[in-house]
Amino acid sequence: MGQCDSQTLPPSRCWAAQTFASTFLRSLFFPRCGEFLVDLETFPDEILFLIFSFVPEQDLILGCRLVSRRWKRLVDSPFPWRIRCEREHRKEIVFLAELCPDFSWQRVCIKTPFSRNLLRNPCGKEKLNHWSFRHGGDEWCVNEERLGTEDGEAQTCFVPSSSYWNSKKSQLIDLVGEGLWEHVLDVHQPAICIADWFIGGRDCDYEVTAELLAADMKTIMKKFSGGPNNFSHSLYNHYHQVYYEFQNYGPGVRYVNFTHGGGGWKHWETPRILNSSVKVKCENLKPCR
Repeated sequence: MGQCDSQTLPPSRCWAAQTFASTFLRSLFFPRCGEFLVDLETFPDEILFLIFSFVPEQDLILGCRLVSRRWKRLVDSPFPWRIRCEREHRKEIVFLAELCPDFSWQRVCIKTPFSRNLLRNPCGKEKLNHWSFRHGGDEWCVNEERLGTEDGEAQTCFVPSSSYWNSKKSQLIDLVGEGLWEHVLDVHQPAICIADWFIGGRDCDYEVTAELLAADMKTIMKKFSGGPNNFSHSLYNHYHQVYYEFQNYGPGVRYVNFTHGGGGWKHWETPRILNSSVKVKCENLKPCR
């Protein structure tokens, strides 16, 4: 079975393959009389790899993979997934695949664990969903925010109630469940990046804490805490970011426990928080020993 490299094909053939894949999927799931009478079994593997690389991931797994044994073998091979990454200029993924002996193209392309925010509902667009609270959520609310941050437009924000001093909310992130796997976490140890944006009144507190936990969800492998204990005048004029990267954290990390919060004596002095994020970088990775 030959390999197929999308970079060796002219743009006209890539466009033709994309159009063909789109037409094929429409006919496969929404057939109409007289449409799509091409026998794809006559196509060589290299052409099907290219066509599959344009098919959406879920359609490839839930549709194309079930057509025949041959198609299952082709979809399960790394070639259509690698062609997709090369075409989308995801060079860091291709580099990781060369470093990692048990690299799973399907897992990385479908789960996309790298460079996306692993926190859910980071700024309150889904109200208080996906967060855990010290007092059951009564100490938090979601407000509209007119001020923007450097990495996003103005949106909603989280605000702790003035009735509770030092209110906290948290999320527990399962790194393996989000698409990473033991080998890459233990050996290559990609950087785990924590970020939070906050603004507050003169008399309030704010803090963000991130803990890297072992598989038992109790053992703390690494910990970071950041944020001023008392706000100065310059901190309530615009949003400020707290940023930290975990590096060289050692083997055994499986979870990230992200917690932030604060409080104030009066409602207009409590901190406002938005654009929280936990991201895993796929660059400057350690090689296999």
